[in-house]
Amino acid sequence: MSDYHRPFAEQVAFFKAKLNLPSERWDDIRHEEHDRSFIVAGAKAADLLADLYAAVLKTQVDGTGLNAFRKDFKSLVARNGWTGWTGEGSQAGVAWRTKVIYQTNLATSYAAGRYQQLTDPELLAVLPYWQYKHSDGVMFPRPLHVSWNGLTLSPDHPFWKTHFAPNGWGCHCRIIAVPKSDYLKAIANGRGPANAPAADDLAGIDPGFAYTPGASVSAELRALADSKLVKLPAPIGAAMAESTREVLAIEERAAEFRAWAERVRQDGKPTGDWRVIGVIESQLIDKMNNLGVTPATAEIVTRDEDVLHAHRDSKRDALPWEWFLDLPANIGQRRAVILDASDTGPALLYVFDLDGRPGKLVVKLDYEVVQRGADGIKRKKAMNILRTGRQFNDLEALNQPGHHVIEGSLK
Repeated sequence: MSDYHRPFAEQVAFFKAKLNLPSERWDDIRHEEHDRSFIVAGAKAADLLADLYAAVLKTQVDGTGLNAFRKDFKSLVARNGWTGWTGEGSQAGVAWRTKVIYQTNLATSYAAGRYQQLTDPELLAVLPYWQYKHSDGVMFPRPLHVSWNGLTLSPDHPFWKTHFAPNGWGCHCRIIAVPKSDYLKAIANGRGPANAPAADDLAGIDPGFAYTPGASVSAELRALADSKLVKLPAPIGAAMAESTREVLAIEERAAEFRAWAERVRQDGKPTGDWRVIGVIESQLIDKMNNLGVTPATAEIVTRDEDVLHAHRDSKRDALPWEWFLDLPANIGQRRAVILDASDTGPALLYVFDLDGRPGKLVVKLDYEVVQRGADGIKRKKAMNILRTGRQFNDLEALNQPGHHVIEGSLK
């Protein structure tokens, strides 16, 4: 699409907000996680990923094309010693791989930038409907994409959650804003809501494209691709979290967690949903290793059932609810951290100074949970789970056999 070569502010801003995350496969990061993550399948080295990111960003800022990116790609691959990637070794393979990296990133950033423009209140006041447009210049049009041409719906229609263009590799479809008169005309021509496929009917959409690029940027969201963090070994996950701390605003995670926890308490029934509230920092992992305890991963997670358990009506000495709602921020404001290496462990006890009384959180290490993957299959996984927390009276009660203060003091 020629528009890719005319970058606009929202498009560049979307791409600049991305983080470089290591990956083995193209589908390590899926759907909305791409809004904050830049990955290239097989590119795991930080320097290589940074160079690839810079090369793609350069094409957006300068408005250069694919040939310019290919020149940069050739030099950065040689500089980083990247080998074994799909397409390596032949001119056709290199041409294909560079086109995929270049076009996919520009297509999604273009779409994300367009989403920000299309949802602008001033534009919506004048052009309140969205219309799907298939590109007539495609050499091999996809029948289903052609069938969606002219489909006109309100911006909040479920169709856009999964069918917002691009909808596949090399897809040049786009979404435009139109007035109410066009919407009424579309209905008369069989191109209105009654003719839209179901949002969960993903026929015609390539794997990894069934989401709205940029939609999550406009809402409070988990700043980090938490599904990536829970897969990484503890030292790598801790290092990744620490290296991106300045980019990942704690306010976003805290606000999203607060809204989620409020919903959980109001609903009162666990569904298996969970949130990452923080990480075990590198210095704590090093001290734990010295004491013979090595967690599999670094994330600290709480599930909806744990929230309900910690604040059930019959529970005595529950942590103040307002304090708990700010957990992602408060977990870093602890008085001490204790490693429980006793028979009841392994666990981390986070100790806090609350109003008049101390409080603690109990994080069970490598706690086995069952999760349903994207393929629908349930699998067991070890995670660090915030199981419970409460207020208590005497700090000395924490001085027990098998308890090791690895940060701060109980005095």
